[in-house]
Order: sequence, then structure tokens, then C-alpha cells
Amino acid sequence: MSTTDSPIETATEQQTPTEGRSKSERLAEYLRQEAADGDAYIKAKFIADDVGLSPKQIGALIVQLQDSVADLEIEKWSYTGATTWRISHRPS
Repeated sequence: MSTTDSPIETATEQQTPTEGRSKSERLAEYLRQEAADGDAYIKAKFIADDVGLSPKQIGALIVQLQDSVADLEIEKWSYTGATTWRISHRPS
């Protein structure tokens, strides 16, 4: 910590992105970021560490998010060893 850093600023900077948000909120935000530049294709096992959830948790939550997140289109795309999901922004 430098001499200009206050303890409050340092504590805020050290918070992980997963603090203070529900699992579904974290996953939805991650999916929004992934689809920001166009369609994204994901498998739960490959994003588990990024989101801080297990692949099983992601699989259960993503099904729930299909109907509850208005700005994202989430669809099962294919299955090869694990489900691949296509994520895109819904047109306004």
C-alpha cells in the first residue's frame, strides 16, 4: 500500500468480483461480457473458474437464466462431451 492509499480504497480494490452478488447475477454479467462483441459459445466446464462456480452450478443456473434475463438470448447449441450454449444479446 502506498502512502497515498487509504485502507478503505485498498479494501475495495481487494474485493473479488464475486462478492456481494448472487450466483445468477455473476453468471449473467459474465455472459453479457462474453456476448458484448457478438455471439459467444460457451461450455460450463471452461468458464467455471472465471465465474467462481462449478460446472454443475453453471449448468443449473444457465437454464434458469434462459427465461429470466431479458437482454440475453441463451440457447442450447450442441452437445459434444458437454452442452455448448450460444449466448447473444437480444435486439431492443
